[in-house]
Amino acid sequence: MTDAQDTAADSSLRITGGTPPDDAGSSVTEAPTPLLEPREGIPPVVADEAALAEVIAAFAAGSGPVAVDAERASGYRYGQRAYLVQLRREGAGSALIDPVACPDLSGLGEALSGVEWVLHAATQDLPCLREIGMIPTRLFDTELAGRLAGFPRVGLGAMVEGVLGYVLEKGHSAVDWSTRPLPEPWLRYAALDVELLVDLRDALEKELERQGKLEWALQEFDAIASAPPAEPRKEPWRRTSGMHKVRRRRQLAVVRELWETRDRIAQRRDVSPGKVLSDAAIVEAALALPANVHALAALNGFGHRAGRRQLEQWQAAVDRAKALTDSALPQPGQPVTGPPPPRAWADKDPAAAARLSAARAGVTALAERLNMPQENLISPDTVRRLCWEPPAVPDADSVAAALAGHGARPWQVEQVTPVLLGALAAKDA
Repeated sequence: MTDAQDTAADSSLRITGGTPPDDAGSSVTEAPTPLLEPREGIPPVVADEAALAEVIAAFAAGSGPVAVDAERASGYRYGQRAYLVQLRREGAGSALIDPVACPDLSGLGEALSGVEWVLHAATQDLPCLREIGMIPTRLFDTELAGRLAGFPRVGLGAMVEGVLGYVLEKGHSAVDWSTRPLPEPWLRYAALDVELLVDLRDALEKELERQGKLEWALQEFDAIASAPPAEPRKEPWRRTSGMHKVRRRRQLAVVRELWETRDRIAQRRDVSPGKVLSDAAIVEAALALPANVHALAALNGFGHRAGRRQLEQWQAAVDRAKALTDSALPQPGQPVTGPPPPRAWADKDPAAAARLSAARAGVTALAERLNMPQENLISPDTVRRLCWEPPAVPDADSVAAALAGHGARPWQVEQVTPVLLGALAAKDA
């Protein structure tokens, strides 16, 4: 048994909220302390080049890791741009930067090049940070660290409370951060989000090292930092909620036309697409194929609040879809690049289905022993691909090579290769 398996098996090291033990192996049980104000107060919002230059100089002269966070206006604005960036570093204090007033933060990014950035759920913030020129070369993700360490709740508030004993006020997480000027309570909330992030990082590093998982976490963080930007989704309209109800190709064409029309309007108005037209309304129109504006207005989502001009633009989209030739209609499903859905394996390839069943059972058992979510131990997609098309001669080397080829990190390859090698033999059972 590895050190990680040994320590993860000791359930006495966990209490409600996921508090790690101290050096003596006991857990913190005192009532958590509300964190009400940043240590140096709420910093002024940086909104001009002179103030930004001062922040860059201060953070370049700071020491140790830098805590980084960003606030978006999801559900209010089009896209996922950052509307506030928060930072904190030893020797520099905290800073709040308005990326609308200062849209190019590449100078700050360069000043922090080589410094470890501490983020919570890094993959959520990295795309919007990249847009304004902030790209880390090293990072520590406190949410992912919590997952690997086996914490049952890994939200920032739960982690700060369970690990450090402080309560963060989280009431402003879903507000419209594009609001200007930003209210003082929102700015206080934003500053507090980075107040203890480095402290949390230090505690989690200690816990990961105690469990024998620190090297695993470092490999995961390196993979996030080095990952290229995500490719734009192909046919994003297919992700419309309720699409499972839409079966006919003509109806799919209506979804596509309405989705693309909505997207253009939302982008032009800089509002969330859902505020222009709901997914439910799009699906409703696709199923009904309304013949005219009057019929469209009778559908859910196109009610009395929609003006005549709005109804006409939606009906025009429906009419465009209805006028398409059969050859121009979208196909019922997206092109499949990987294995078929697992529910079809038993009929298509019973041996592969047996391998997958054995692999899932083995991965589940190993994840439980290591006290971490299965998806962090190994990607379910990687397991499916390996079981559908195993190496011609499945041995430790070929399985390890296949896993690495699918993007598994070295620690994952080491941990799951024996389990998956045994599962591949299920075809002979």
